[in-house]
Parts: sequence; C-alpha cells; structure tokens
Amino acid sequence: MRILEDLQSCSYRSILPVLFVTLLLLAIVGCSRDGNHEAEERKRSEEQSMTQHNNGSGDGNPKRNHLANESSPYLLQHADNPVEWYPWGEAALAKAKAEDKPIFLSIGYSACHWCHVMEHESFENDTIAAIMNEHFVNIKVDREERPDLDDIYMTFVQMTTGGGGWPMSVFLTPEAKPFFGGTYFPPRDAHGRRGFPNILLAVAEAWREDRASIVESADTAVGYLQQTLSRSRASESFAEEYLDSAVQQLTRRYDPVNGGFGDAPKFPPSFALVTLLKEYKRTGNDRLLQIVTHTLDKMAYGGMYDQLGGGFHRYSVDARWLVPHFEKMLYDNAQLAVAYFQAYRATDRQLYKRIGQDILDYVIRDMTDRDGGFYSAEDADSEGEEGRFYVWTPEEVIAVLGDRAGKMFCDYYGVTNGGNFEGNTSVLHVRVTPEEFAKQYNVSVDELLDSLNYSRRELLDARNKRIHPNKDDKVLADWNGLMLSAFAGGYQVTGEDRYAAAATKCAEFIESRMIVQGDLMRVYRDGKTKQPGFLTDYAAVINGLV
Repeated sequence: MRILEDLQSCSYRSILPVLFVTLLLLAIVGCSRDGNHEAEERKRSEEQSMTQHNNGSGDGNPKRNHLANESSPYLLQHADNPVEWYPWGEAALAKAKAEDKPIFLSIGYSACHWCHVMEHESFENDTIAAIMNEHFVNIKVDREERPDLDDIYMTFVQMTTGGGGWPMSVFLTPEAKPFFGGTYFPPRDAHGRRGFPNILLAVAEAWREDRASIVESADTAVGYLQQTLSRSRASESFAEEYLDSAVQQLTRRYDPVNGGFGDAPKFPPSFALVTLLKEYKRTGNDRLLQIVTHTLDKMAYGGMYDQLGGGFHRYSVDARWLVPHFEKMLYDNAQLAVAYFQAYRATDRQLYKRIGQDILDYVIRDMTDRDGGFYSAEDADSEGEEGRFYVWTPEEVIAVLGDRAGKMFCDYYGVTNGGNFEGNTSVLHVRVTPEEFAKQYNVSVDELLDSLNYSRRELLDARNKRIHPNKDDKVLADWNGLMLSAFAGGYQVTGEDRYAAAATKCAEFIESRMIVQGDLMRVYRDGKTKQPGFLTDYAAVINGLV
C-alpha cells in the first residue's frame, strides 16, 4: 500500500489548504440536503436495521462481525456491534475497491472513555449501524497495536480540524487516502454540531455526487505531504542551540501557580521534566530545578495521582491536577517513575522516592502478566461510570476507618460532602503538606504518616472489593521497554530486589515470547504475537536493556 508508505514517512507541519475545499464541499452538501429526502433515507435505513441489523442472528445469539477473531481487547469490545467492522488489512481494502465504497476508519484504544461513549451511542445503535454498513466499508483499529496508522491519520485530522484525539473518525477513499475526519461525533445534531448519522449521509452523498472533487482533494493532500517529506530529508547534526531553544520555550510556558506547562487539560510532562533535570545538571541553573520540583510536587499531591493504589491517571481535566481522566496507561507511569527517581537523585527528597516506588509497586501488583510482561492500560470506567472505582464520600471512608481516623483522612485528602466530582463524590488529593497538617491536629509528622499509611491500606483493601475497571492485558514491546528502564532505575535508587526481579523477568519475557525468528514483535496476548516491531519498539527495548 504505497499511499501508507508515502504518508508514514512524512513530516506533517503545514496546513493543507486544499483539504479545506473538501471540508467546505461536504459542509455545503450536508447543509443543503432536502429535508424530505433525508427523512426518507433515515426511515429506509431504520427499516433495514430492523430486518438485517438487529444485533443478532434471530436465534438469540449475538451476531459477531469480522473482529471476533482479533486479539486486541479494544477490537474485541466491538466484535458484537451491529456495525460490520473489519480489522485493518487487505480484506477490508479489497472490499472497498470491489464495491466502490469509501472507508470509515475508527481508531481508538480500550481505556478511552470517549471511545466507549461513541460505541454505546452510535456503534451499538442498529439504525446508525445500518447507515454505516450500507454506505461504507467500516474499519476499526487499535491505535496501540498500529501506531503507524494512528500517526498518519491523526496528523491529517489535526491539520484539517485544528485538533485531535480519540476516538478518531476518518473517511478514506478505497485507496486509503483521507478526505474528511474528526474525533468524537454525537449521535444527533446538538449545540451547533452535526450528528454522526447526518455526517454519514452527507459524506455518502458527496461521494456519489461530487466524487471527482473528493478524489482530487485526497490526491492533492498526498502530494503536499510528499513535498513536505522531500523538504525534510536533509539531515542536520544536533546543535546545542536546539536544546537551549527547547528549554526557553518550556520556561515560557511554565505555570508558576500549578506547575506543568500551559493550561488545562494537563498531561504529565515526563520527558520535559527529565530534559530540564539534565539541563540543570549541565548548567547549574536553579530555576530549572525549581520548575521540575514544583511540577512534581503538584502532580504528586493532586487527584491525577492515585493516592491509595499508586500510579498516575492519564491527564488532568483542570489546570490544578485535581480531577483526572481516570484511565491509567503503562507508558505514562513508566516515564513518570523515571522522572521521580531522577528528581530524587538530584534533591534527595523522600517524597520523590516514595512516588517512584509506589508506581512500580502498583505495576507489580496490578499490571504484570504471570510470565513477566507488563499490561498496557486500565480503563477509566467501571459499572458504566467514569471514575466510580476511585472516588469516595465521607460516609464511605468513615464506614471503613471509623469516626476519628475517617474524619482525619477526609480532612487530609479533601473528601467532603459536596465533593469535587460527579455525584458529590471526591477525588482524593492532598490539600496541605504533612508538616502543616500535623500542626493543625497537634500530632507529630511521624504519627500523622503512620495513621495515614494505615488508613490507605484499609481503604485500598475496601476499594479492591469494588468492581474493577477493565484491563487491557496485551503486552506492547515499546511500553515494556519503557517500564523495564523504570524498574532498572528503581533498583539502582532503592536497592530493592523486587524491582531487579521484575526487570529481569520482563527482559526474559520479551526474549522468550516476543522475539520470533530473530525479529522483535510489537504485540503479545494470550500466547500469540502479532505485528512486526517498529523502530520505537526496538529503541525502547534496547534502552531498557542497556
């Protein structure tokens, strides 16, 4: 598939003006549809869904689509959808060409909250599925299995819409060239946004009536990308001023109140912090160390950090690191453990050592395959609600700890009757330092910490009796390489044998399970490997072994 090879190698930095022509054409077609014609087509699609796409075969058994034999937990989540999903591959692309249909490509991952929302709202809806099946060849991709496809089409979406995210929704020609895309689409028109069914019908009509413009736009897009590639091929040696420029940009974007860089939403800036630490060591600039420690403190005390179980959630929806998007990703925690351990080496602050250890202990406890590989992610949702597994009310805390210890815990971790999250529940976070809090309660810091440690253990045991979020138990080579580095670094800092043992077992897992005929494979699950490794897989694993 030459188009993919062309796109994959490109450096995407410029906006493609020609794509806006296509978007405008689609908008005009969508807005000028005859209302009666649209109603008739929607009615016909609904009737078809009642007879052909009833999410079942008529015998009470679910009708499974072409994802049923996949190994990805994300793809398997969609195997019972009434949408006739295909995995990415020759079968789907050949079908699109043979039937002369555009492709609807949906890319996401198993721990993605909004991916679940769009599935429940649209992909489980028989009427919407009927529209999709009639007009498109529908392909579902796990971005963690195929980061190459994700990079290609996400860049297209970012260039043409100014934003990105998951689920990613992209319309392609049968030759896999993108011509229209976005992220989450709601199931109906609302707040000035077109609903997904109307977008589907508008794109289908544009494909029938104005295909030449769509194909020309898609071809021109590829041409622009190829030009960008040719301009970027000239290699330059890395110069020190590049690093100086990056540091200057980071310091300009630094949030002096809440730490981190920029405004909400805030993602953990692991690489930036490690870079600033290295620059601090090279230059002795105390300002850089202050930026790092302030950010690490704010993240460690915030709700984005799991105060009971260890490990960090995906990102904070606010600027204060308070309310997280609750999924937990292996690669985030690997890089954050490295950042905290390196900060401990630079400052000798016990907080950073403890956070690094808590991350590694969380991974050993909850994210490790019995043979030594590390799982990919934990979901944000449980029992159909985001964050339900992690949040508390004062009554729930006191029921476990008793009145005195429970009230102290609630006061320290900000658990209130009004809450800071949905349903008057609270995301645990540290309001003041242990030293300040101990003075308020007229106890020593050691007494306070002993009490809080006991309370955390008790509440963690109670939380483990709740329904857990789903776990994506596939093993990815590059993410395991990152975590291998984290465990090796943790052992060097702490001397704890369990970290050396975890690193050794992971290395043995990669060697025995994920190297096939001398080649590193990217994905392992349930005894099977798939997808030859990418450069990032080799780089991360090699770095972890060094």
